[in-house]
Amino acid sequence: MSPAAAPRGALGVLAATQLLLIMDTAIVNVALPSVGADLGSGAAGLSWVANAYLITFGGLLLLGGRAADLLGHRRLFLAGLALLATASAAGGLAPNPAALVAARAAQGIGAALAAAAAFALLLVLFPDGPARHRALGVFAAMGGLGGVLGTALGGALTALLGWRSTFWLNVLAAATLAALTPAVLRGAPQRPDDSAGSAAPARRPGFDLAGAVTGTAGLGLLAYALVGGGGHGWLAPVTLATAAGGLLLLAAFGLVERRAAAPLVPPEVLRRPVLRRANLLAGLAQTALFPMFFLVSLYLQHVLHHSPLGGGLGLLPLSLVVVAVAPQTGRIVFRLGLARTMTLGFVLLAAGTAWLGLALSADGGFAGTVLAPSLVLGLALPLVVVTTNVAATADALPEETGLASGLVNTSQQFGSVLGLAVLVAVATAVTGTPGTTGTPTPAAETGGFRAALLCGAALAAVAALLAVRLRPPAPVTAPPRRERVGEPR
Repeated sequence: MSPAAAPRGALGVLAATQLLLIMDTAIVNVALPSVGADLGSGAAGLSWVANAYLITFGGLLLLGGRAADLLGHRRLFLAGLALLATASAAGGLAPNPAALVAARAAQGIGAALAAAAAFALLLVLFPDGPARHRALGVFAAMGGLGGVLGTALGGALTALLGWRSTFWLNVLAAATLAALTPAVLRGAPQRPDDSAGSAAPARRPGFDLAGAVTGTAGLGLLAYALVGGGGHGWLAPVTLATAAGGLLLLAAFGLVERRAAAPLVPPEVLRRPVLRRANLLAGLAQTALFPMFFLVSLYLQHVLHHSPLGGGLGLLPLSLVVVAVAPQTGRIVFRLGLARTMTLGFVLLAAGTAWLGLALSADGGFAGTVLAPSLVLGLALPLVVVTTNVAATADALPEETGLASGLVNTSQQFGSVLGLAVLVAVATAVTGTPGTTGTPTPAAETGGFRAALLCGAALAAVAALLAVRLRPPAPVTAPPRRERVGEPR
């Protein structure tokens, strides 16, 4: 395999993994009503089929990224895919709701390991510069396509073969990617110090067990509080207790990291101003973006009376724009600079989200309300996702690629969870339940969706102001990696 062909094949496998992980959430969400009818689960039980995945995925991304640095990016990537396939098979065979929730939690663990390792491998194989920008553009395109494709496949598979087929699709996809990995990632280093020609491998640092326990448990409890707050109530004892426990554990994690000999997250890394701001902006981007997909799908189904499949396909034009623009983001960055491109992306995100919120109408149609602003959002999504990822990883040293991956993935995941929790709460509060039937009128629901989207637009506007002041670091110079990619060692 030639050195030029190896990165293309590797990028194909890594991008397909990103597509699978994004697609998985949408597929299962579409299948939930059929799951409930088959297994006899109520709405509360069904919510945890989705929440169990989000909690373990969000809680383990940081640990997964650091573990990739210590244990090997390729090894952890394969382990994550293997666990994802095994857990998906358990979900496809689940005899009751409890077994399905456990399988979804295990899926989240596998997804966290695979996602963190995949992103770290991308950083290793594509050094900072135009090649990395193009690769991140492909990742962004897969993210934009994953939600729509997941909705379409979820609806089709559930209707034709039943909800269990959605889990078996994961098994097939993860097994295929794992089978391809040894060939296309043959030359990728197992660890950052595994470079051909090294006189001797560097001594591997110890593992920060206390940091791993406090950090992972803190993030997991915080994710539990965020995803469960809507169901239990934001002031419910269980929500307040888990949130407080999560924050206390994260505070303990900070103290542990200052004293650890080999910290999970070295404090000097978090002192880098560009990294801190880029991770904040990555989280803000998802806080505005992720709920938008959910709210638009609900609007199309509840107000305009589209089917679940139609609600998902309503976002197809947006996804097509993302797929077209994302690979060109590197050229835009080259012409405008990273900070200006990021600011432009957030301005478009704020404008598109505000336009969408103001355009919604209880008696409107898709073409007159959703289509045009969604195209603007399709332009914004790759600009903000690619540039925040570039900024968050630009000054990562070779041995920190997994850590940088875990940090930005965690920021994005918690931005998604926080945005969905807060903006759905805003929509619910504004909508209310007028009338004696307890069912909101289309006008009331539209008002709730509008308020939530305008809040998302305000968050994007704040991010645009922060992006203006971003000062990207000079790229980190890494040794040539030609011998690591595609050539036998």
